[in-house]
Amino acid sequence: MKVPLLDLKCQYQLIKQDILRVTEEIYDSQYFILGPHVEALEQQMARYCHAAHALGVSSGTDALIIALMASGIAAGDRVITTPYTFFATAGSISRVGAHPCFVDIDPATYNISPEGISAAIERMSPSERRRLKAIIPVHLYGQCADMDPILEIARNNHLTVIEDAAQAIGAEYKGRRAGEMGDFGCFSFFPSKNLGAFGDGGMVTTSSKAFHDTLVMLRNHGSHPKYYHSLIGGNFRLDALQAAIVSIKLKYLDQWTKMRQDHAATYRSLFSQCGLEDRLMLPLEKETRHTFNQYVIRVAEKRDELRAFLLKSEIGTEVYYPVPLHLQKCFSFLNYRERDFPEAERAAAQTLALPVFPELTAAQQEYVVDRIKFFYA
Repeated sequence: MKVPLLDLKCQYQLIKQDILRVTEEIYDSQYFILGPHVEALEQQMARYCHAAHALGVSSGTDALIIALMASGIAAGDRVITTPYTFFATAGSISRVGAHPCFVDIDPATYNISPEGISAAIERMSPSERRRLKAIIPVHLYGQCADMDPILEIARNNHLTVIEDAAQAIGAEYKGRRAGEMGDFGCFSFFPSKNLGAFGDGGMVTTSSKAFHDTLVMLRNHGSHPKYYHSLIGGNFRLDALQAAIVSIKLKYLDQWTKMRQDHAATYRSLFSQCGLEDRLMLPLEKETRHTFNQYVIRVAEKRDELRAFLLKSEIGTEVYYPVPLHLQKCFSFLNYRERDFPEAERAAAQTLALPVFPELTAAQQEYVVDRIKFFYA
């Protein structure tokens, strides 16, 4: 039996006719950049994320960059974030000239540790604290970071909070949606995300009209009105085709999320029945609503051997992320070393993502768990 890590072809068959209809409409209109489809998606996303404003941008990475720019973060500034995340989080900080300051993760949720943030700020010299401008918590794998203490730390230190919610659309923390809690929320519509486009795309949410107005200018080279530039922005525009496709998918998102949550519950039951819970650490559902962008288990021993065995069994897996950001060559100038963030390094060495896409069948899940049981037997 083949079990891919992700199968978007099944999803496409469900929405194919709606996609073909709206794309033909856009081809006929020849209105490809921004426009009514982008505006409609922005309104829908603002409502879905419980935010006052939403702005469509060219990718999840550009969502982070434009949020940093709107915050006034620039060369020499410092931004606290996690070393255990996709490269774009820290890469965007560097792209605006600032330096990422890494803080270790909670070993149970893989999200940034609030206690670690407090300790990192305490260790900073007065000059370092003056350069510290923001925190970027990442809601990893579909579960929100522990936001209340993070927001309190930010208030006490006058820091901007930019939620990296690329993997967590619809996730909730104590009844609040990802993207509504910080000053900005940044989302990705990369095709593999729970809400994916047919290419790159992203969204920034904010409850501040002033921030929104700045984002609007920055998205289009800092111009307002046309050809008059009060800011140096960039080309961060979302195209109409991607917006229209995401808008169609958004109608199904809660249904797809429920299917992912059901798959997670099935995995837990299957692993419990075959006695593997002592060998594997299953995902902790700590916060209100986990959306399972990934289903990530922790394998204390022989993670890579297990992955190779599953590959031979035609089961798709992935390692997110094999090298923590503080050990990436491009960040060597930050002078971090091995063992600086032991929990991030341990997660990088032990975690493995299993298939969890909405269309996954019960038989496929049973096969995945059976193969893992066979490996350890």
